[in-house]
Formats: sequence, structure tokens, C-alpha cells
Amino acid sequence: MQSVNIRQLKNDPAEAVRKAREGPVLVLKGDYPEAVLMHLDASALTPEGDGLALALAVVLYKDGAMSLGRAARVARVSVSEMVTHLSRLGIPIAGADPIDHAPDMQTLDRWLASS
Repeated sequence: MQSVNIRQLKNDPAEAVRKAREGPVLVLKGDYPEAVLMHLDASALTPEGDGLALALAVVLYKDGAMSLGRAARVARVSVSEMVTHLSRLGIPIAGADPIDHAPDMQTLDRWLASS
């Protein structure tokens, strides 16, 4: 295992990523461990792999760090497969406040009433 301090990571993040290909890299803030960088093997990120890319995409989507489309691309699945997977996990696809949906619901109600 190798280590880098925060300043080294900030000044040359590519070097820390290169080191991570050889093994985990401990990121230190002063004398205290702050994080660990790990290289993700490409085979682990395929849909046929162990599902790591899908798990990462789910967490990032759930936390609002990426859009549904981007999460699907990270997971290397179609948007419809991502929607299905998120639904199975009970993660809402539309994360907005219900108040934000009020105009859409009114439009839908008018459309349904006119049919």
C-alpha cells in the first residue's frame, strides 16, 4: 500500500490514480487516514461483472449526485433497465417534492377529463 497526503493529491491527482493501479493508496490529512483510493478493474464494471458499476450508479443516483441517464451509462445498462432496477430497490425515479408536480398533475387531470 502506498500513501499520499492531501496536498499531493490536489497537486497531482493523476499520480495518485496511477499508484492505485498498483494497489490501494491511503490518503492522509496530516498524520490521519482520510480516504483510500482503489483501482477499479474494467471487468468489475461490466454488467457481467460483480455489479460494482451498477451499485455505484445506484448510490450516486439516490444521493442526487448524477442524473438517471448518467447513472445508466455508468452502470452500462439502458435507461429502462436502470429504471426497473431502481424501482425494484424502492428508489423513486422522480425525486422532486410533490408540490413541484402539482402543475403536471393538473394538466394530466384536465387531459383525462377531456378524453
